[in-house]
Amino acid sequence: MKLDIICFGALNIDRLFRVDRIAEAGGESVILDFKENPGGSAANTAVGLARLGVKTGYIGKVAADREGRMIIEDLRREGVDTRGVIIAEDGRSGVVMGFIDATGERALYVDPGVNDEIDYEEIDVEYAREARYLHLSSFAGERSLNAQIELVKKTPDLKVTLDPGEIYARKGWSRIKELIVRCYAILPNKRELELLTGMDYKRGARKLIDAGVEIVAVKLGGRGCYVTDGREEHIIKPYRVNVVDTTGAGDAFCAGFLYGLIMDKPLEECGLIGNFVASRCIMKMGARSGLPKLEEIPVR
Repeated sequence: MKLDIICFGALNIDRLFRVDRIAEAGGESVILDFKENPGGSAANTAVGLARLGVKTGYIGKVAADREGRMIIEDLRREGVDTRGVIIAEDGRSGVVMGFIDATGERALYVDPGVNDEIDYEEIDVEYAREARYLHLSSFAGERSLNAQIELVKKTPDLKVTLDPGEIYARKGWSRIKELIVRCYAILPNKRELELLTGMDYKRGARKLIDAGVEIVAVKLGGRGCYVTDGREEHIIKPYRVNVVDTTGAGDAFCAGFLYGLIMDKPLEECGLIGNFVASRCIMKMGARSGLPKLEEIPVR
Protein backbone atom coordinates (compact mmCIF):
# COMPACT_ATOMS: atom_id res chain seq x y z
CA MET A 1 0.00 0.00 0.00
CA LYS A 2 1.57 3.28 -1.11
CA LEU A 3 1.13 6.26 1.18
CA ASP A 4 1.47 9.99 0.52
CA ILE A 5 2.82 10.75 3.99
CA ILE A 6 3.69 9.07 7.28
CA CYS A 7 3.55 11.08 10.50
CA PHE A 8 5.89 10.18 13.38
CA GLY A 9 5.33 11.68 16.81
CA ALA A 10 3.72 11.32 20.21
CA LEU A 11 0.35 9.61 20.67
CA ASN A 12 -1.69 10.91 23.61
CA ILE A 13 -5.09 11.05 25.18
CA ASP A 14 -6.02 14.72 25.68
CA ARG A 15 -8.03 15.41 28.83
CA LEU A 16 -9.30 18.94 28.30
CA PHE A 17 -10.88 21.05 31.02
CA ARG A 18 -12.68 24.29 30.22
CA VAL A 19 -12.07 26.65 33.15
CA ASP A 20 -13.15 30.14 34.13
CA ARG A 21 -9.49 31.15 34.11
CA ILE A 22 -6.06 29.54 34.07
CA ALA A 23 -4.86 29.64 37.66
CA GLU A 24 -1.48 31.04 38.59
CA ALA A 25 0.74 29.34 41.20
CA GLY A 26 -1.21 29.20 44.46
CA GLY A 27 -4.46 30.25 42.73
CA GLU A 28 -7.77 28.53 42.07
CA SER A 29 -10.19 28.27 39.15
CA VAL A 30 -13.46 26.48 38.37
CA ILE A 31 -13.92 23.64 35.85
CA LEU A 32 -16.84 24.38 33.52
CA ASP A 33 -16.62 21.45 31.09
CA PHE A 34 -14.52 18.35 30.35
CA LYS A 35 -13.72 16.34 27.24
CA GLU A 36 -11.42 13.37 26.60
CA ASN A 37 -10.11 12.82 23.08
CA PRO A 38 -7.12 11.21 21.35
CA GLY A 39 -4.36 13.70 20.52
CA GLY A 40 -0.66 14.24 19.92
CA SER A 41 0.75 16.85 17.55
CA ALA A 42 1.68 14.62 14.60
CA ALA A 43 -1.42 12.49 15.21
CA ASN A 44 -3.68 15.55 14.96
CA THR A 45 -1.92 16.48 11.73
CA ALA A 46 -2.36 12.92 10.43
CA VAL A 47 -6.11 13.06 11.09
CA GLY A 48 -6.30 16.47 9.40
CA LEU A 49 -4.52 15.09 6.33
CA ALA A 50 -6.69 11.98 6.19
CA ARG A 51 -9.84 14.12 6.24
CA LEU A 52 -8.43 16.00 3.24
CA GLY A 53 -8.13 12.73 1.32
CA VAL A 54 -4.38 12.25 1.76
CA LYS A 55 -3.18 8.64 2.14
CA THR A 56 -1.66 8.90 5.61
CA GLY A 57 0.20 6.46 7.86
CA TYR A 58 1.62 6.66 11.36
CA ILE A 59 4.67 5.69 13.41
CA GLY A 60 4.43 5.98 17.19
CA LYS A 61 4.00 3.97 20.38
CA VAL A 62 1.17 3.21 22.79
CA ALA A 63 0.74 0.82 25.70
CA ALA A 64 -1.69 -2.10 25.78
CA ASP A 65 -4.12 -0.12 27.94
CA ARG A 66 -7.49 1.61 27.58
CA GLU A 67 -5.88 4.81 26.34
CA GLY A 68 -3.78 2.98 23.77
CA ARG A 69 -6.82 1.19 22.37
CA MET A 70 -8.73 4.49 22.14
CA ILE A 71 -5.84 6.12 20.27
CA ILE A 72 -5.47 3.36 17.68
CA GLU A 73 -9.21 2.91 17.15
CA ASP A 74 -9.66 6.63 16.54
CA LEU A 75 -6.81 6.79 13.99
CA ARG A 76 -8.29 3.83 12.11
CA ARG A 77 -11.76 5.35 12.20
CA GLU A 78 -10.32 8.51 10.62
CA GLY A 79 -8.66 6.49 7.85
CA VAL A 80 -5.07 6.71 9.10
CA ASP A 81 -2.98 3.57 8.46
CA THR A 82 -1.67 2.29 11.83
CA ARG A 83 0.68 -0.51 10.74
CA GLY A 84 3.61 1.54 12.03
CA VAL A 85 2.23 1.98 15.56
CA ILE A 86 4.19 -0.02 18.16
CA ILE A 87 2.25 -1.52 21.08
CA ALA A 88 4.33 -1.83 24.26
CA GLU A 89 3.68 -4.79 26.57
CA ASP A 90 4.39 -2.68 29.65
CA GLY A 91 4.01 0.96 30.69
CA ARG A 92 1.22 3.46 30.05
CA SER A 93 0.10 5.45 27.04
CA GLY A 94 0.73 9.19 26.90
CA VAL A 95 -1.73 11.63 28.46
CA VAL A 96 -2.01 15.43 28.21
CA MET A 97 -3.97 17.47 30.77
CA GLY A 98 -5.19 20.71 29.20
CA PHE A 99 -6.87 23.74 30.80
CA ILE A 100 -8.65 26.19 28.47
CA ASP A 101 -10.02 29.59 29.49
CA ALA A 102 -12.87 31.69 28.09
CA THR A 103 -10.61 33.29 25.45
CA GLY A 104 -9.43 29.93 24.11
CA GLU A 105 -5.96 30.21 25.63
CA ARG A 106 -4.57 27.07 27.25
CA ALA A 107 -2.07 25.49 29.62
CA LEU A 108 -0.89 21.91 28.99
CA TYR A 109 0.74 19.31 31.24
CA VAL A 110 2.26 16.27 29.48
CA ASP A 111 2.71 12.74 30.85
CA PRO A 112 4.59 11.11 27.94
CA GLY A 113 4.40 7.46 29.05
CA VAL A 114 5.74 5.06 26.40
CA ASN A 115 6.03 7.87 23.84
CA ASP A 116 9.54 8.42 25.21
CA GLU A 117 10.56 4.76 24.88
CA ILE A 118 10.88 4.34 21.09
CA ASP A 119 14.05 2.71 19.80
CA TYR A 120 15.05 2.82 16.15
CA GLU A 121 15.19 -0.99 16.07
CA GLU A 122 11.42 -1.12 16.77
CA ILE A 123 10.55 0.93 13.68
CA ASP A 124 9.56 -0.80 10.44
CA VAL A 125 11.82 1.12 8.05
CA GLU A 126 10.27 -0.51 4.99
CA TYR A 127 6.91 0.83 6.12
CA ALA A 128 8.38 4.34 6.29
CA ARG A 129 9.72 3.95 2.76
CA GLU A 130 6.18 3.42 1.43
CA ALA A 131 5.55 7.17 1.68
CA ARG A 132 6.69 10.24 -0.25
CA TYR A 133 6.80 12.46 2.86
CA LEU A 134 7.73 11.85 6.50
CA HIS A 135 6.33 14.40 8.97
CA LEU A 136 7.90 14.64 12.43
CA SER A 137 6.77 16.29 15.65
CA SER A 138 8.50 16.44 19.03
CA PHE A 139 8.98 13.94 21.84
CA ALA A 140 9.85 14.96 25.40
CA GLY A 141 12.58 12.30 25.75
CA GLU A 142 15.96 11.85 24.07
CA ARG A 143 15.43 8.19 23.17
CA SER A 144 12.59 8.81 20.73
CA LEU A 145 14.33 11.87 19.26
CA ASN A 146 17.35 9.68 18.55
CA ALA A 147 15.03 7.17 16.82
CA GLN A 148 13.72 9.96 14.57
CA ILE A 149 17.24 11.10 13.71
CA GLU A 150 18.28 7.55 12.84
CA LEU A 151 15.19 7.02 10.69
CA VAL A 152 15.75 10.14 8.58
CA LYS A 153 19.38 9.08 8.06
CA LYS A 154 18.21 5.70 6.76
CA THR A 155 15.49 7.12 4.47
CA PRO A 156 17.25 9.81 2.38
CA ASP A 157 14.67 9.62 -0.42
CA LEU A 158 11.82 10.83 1.81
CA LYS A 159 10.88 14.49 1.95
CA VAL A 160 11.09 15.18 5.68
CA THR A 161 8.98 17.88 7.33
CA LEU A 162 9.25 18.96 10.96
CA ASP A 163 6.96 20.73 13.41
CA PRO A 164 9.50 21.17 16.22
CA GLY A 165 7.19 22.34 18.99
CA GLU A 166 8.60 24.19 21.95
CA ILE A 167 10.19 20.99 23.28
CA TYR A 168 12.61 20.64 20.36
CA ALA A 169 13.06 24.39 20.05
CA ARG A 170 14.28 24.49 23.67
CA LYS A 171 16.73 21.68 23.03
CA GLY A 172 18.54 24.14 20.78
CA TRP A 173 20.06 24.23 17.32
CA SER A 174 23.03 21.95 18.02
CA ARG A 175 20.87 19.15 19.47
CA ILE A 176 18.41 18.90 16.57
CA LYS A 177 20.72 20.05 13.78
CA GLU A 178 20.88 16.48 12.45
CA LEU A 179 17.13 16.71 11.81
CA ILE A 180 17.18 20.27 10.52
CA VAL A 181 19.73 19.66 7.78
CA ARG A 182 17.71 16.71 6.45
CA CYS A 183 14.38 18.58 6.34
CA TYR A 184 12.59 19.61 3.18
CA ALA A 185 10.25 21.88 5.17
CA ILE A 186 10.07 23.13 8.77
CA LEU A 187 6.84 24.50 10.29
CA PRO A 188 7.50 26.20 13.65
CA ASN A 189 5.55 28.94 15.32
CA LYS A 190 7.14 32.35 15.87
CA ARG A 191 8.20 31.68 19.46
CA GLU A 192 9.68 28.27 18.61
CA LEU A 193 11.72 29.67 15.74
CA GLU A 194 13.07 32.47 17.91
CA LEU A 195 13.99 29.99 20.67
CA LEU A 196 15.66 27.68 18.17
CA THR A 197 17.69 30.27 16.29
CA GLY A 198 18.00 33.21 18.71
CA MET A 199 16.72 35.47 15.91
CA ASP A 200 13.46 37.12 14.89
CA TYR A 201 11.28 34.89 12.74
CA LYS A 202 12.35 36.29 9.35
CA ARG A 203 16.06 36.02 10.07
CA GLY A 204 15.45 32.67 11.76
CA ALA A 205 13.71 31.41 8.62
CA ARG A 206 16.70 32.54 6.57
CA LYS A 207 19.02 30.59 8.90
CA LEU A 208 16.98 27.45 8.23
CA ILE A 209 17.09 28.06 4.47
CA ASP A 210 20.85 28.58 4.63
CA ALA A 211 21.13 25.25 6.51
CA GLY A 212 19.53 23.47 3.54
CA VAL A 213 15.81 23.58 4.38
CA GLU A 214 13.83 24.32 1.21
CA ILE A 215 10.61 25.70 2.73
CA VAL A 216 9.84 27.40 6.05
CA ALA A 217 6.28 28.13 7.23
CA VAL A 218 6.07 30.16 10.45
CA LYS A 219 2.80 30.18 12.38
CA LEU A 220 2.10 33.72 13.63
CA GLY A 221 -1.09 33.07 15.62
CA GLY A 222 -3.53 35.95 15.19
CA ARG A 223 -1.37 37.43 12.41
CA GLY A 224 -1.63 34.36 10.16
CA CYS A 225 1.58 32.87 8.80
CA TYR A 226 4.87 33.71 7.09
CA VAL A 227 6.07 31.37 4.33
CA THR A 228 9.29 31.43 2.34
CA ASP A 229 11.49 29.26 0.15
CA GLY A 230 14.34 31.77 0.14
CA ARG A 231 13.26 33.23 -3.21
CA GLU A 232 9.69 34.32 -2.46
CA GLU A 233 8.12 35.21 0.87
CA HIS A 234 4.55 35.92 1.95
CA ILE A 235 2.77 37.04 5.12
CA ILE A 236 -0.70 35.54 4.80
CA LYS A 237 -3.51 36.96 6.90
CA PRO A 238 -5.64 34.61 9.05
CA TYR A 239 -9.32 33.83 8.64
CA ARG A 240 -11.32 35.74 11.26
CA VAL A 241 -13.50 33.35 13.29
CA ASN A 242 -14.98 32.96 16.77
CA VAL A 243 -12.21 31.35 18.84
CA VAL A 244 -13.38 28.57 21.18
CA ASP A 245 -10.16 26.59 21.80
CA THR A 246 -6.67 27.03 20.33
CA THR A 247 -5.62 23.46 21.17
CA GLY A 248 -4.27 21.84 18.01
CA ALA A 249 -4.32 25.01 15.88
CA GLY A 250 -0.68 24.60 14.88
CA ASP A 251 -1.19 20.91 14.08
CA ALA A 252 -4.19 21.82 11.92
CA PHE A 253 -2.14 24.45 10.08
CA CYS A 254 0.47 21.78 9.36
CA ALA A 255 -2.22 19.48 7.91
CA GLY A 256 -3.43 22.18 5.53
CA PHE A 257 0.03 23.34 4.56
CA LEU A 258 1.30 19.79 3.99
CA TYR A 259 -1.79 19.00 1.92
CA GLY A 260 -0.76 21.90 -0.31
CA LEU A 261 2.82 20.64 -0.60
CA ILE A 262 1.72 17.08 -1.39
CA MET A 263 -0.63 18.40 -4.09
CA ASP A 264 2.16 20.59 -5.54
CA LYS A 265 0.32 23.83 -4.81
CA PRO A 266 2.15 27.19 -5.01
CA LEU A 267 3.77 28.28 -1.76
CA GLU A 268 1.29 31.08 -1.02
CA GLU A 269 -1.67 28.76 -1.61
CA CYS A 270 -0.17 26.22 0.83
CA GLY A 271 -0.19 28.98 3.46
CA LEU A 272 -3.78 29.93 2.67
CA ILE A 273 -4.94 26.34 3.06
CA GLY A 274 -2.98 25.99 6.29
CA ASN A 275 -4.64 29.12 7.70
CA PHE A 276 -8.08 27.88 6.67
CA VAL A 277 -7.71 24.45 8.31
CA ALA A 278 -6.37 26.10 11.50
CA SER A 279 -9.32 28.53 11.55
CA ARG A 280 -11.80 25.67 11.47
CA CYS A 281 -9.96 23.83 14.23
CA ILE A 282 -10.16 26.71 16.73
CA MET A 283 -13.92 27.13 16.29
CA LYS A 284 -14.57 23.96 18.32
CA MET A 285 -13.22 22.47 21.54
CA GLY A 286 -10.47 19.90 21.07
CA ALA A 287 -7.75 19.45 18.49
CA ARG A 288 -9.77 17.43 15.96
CA SER A 289 -13.46 18.30 16.28
CA GLY A 290 -13.31 21.17 13.79
CA LEU A 291 -10.88 19.71 11.25
CA PRO A 292 -12.51 20.11 7.83
CA LYS A 293 -12.99 17.68 4.96
CA LEU A 294 -11.69 18.35 1.45
CA GLU A 295 -14.99 19.65 0.08
CA GLU A 296 -14.95 22.43 2.68
CA ILE A 297 -11.61 23.88 1.52
CA PRO A 298 -12.25 27.09 -0.45
CA VAL A 299 -8.92 26.96 -2.32
CA ARG A 300 -7.97 23.52 -3.64
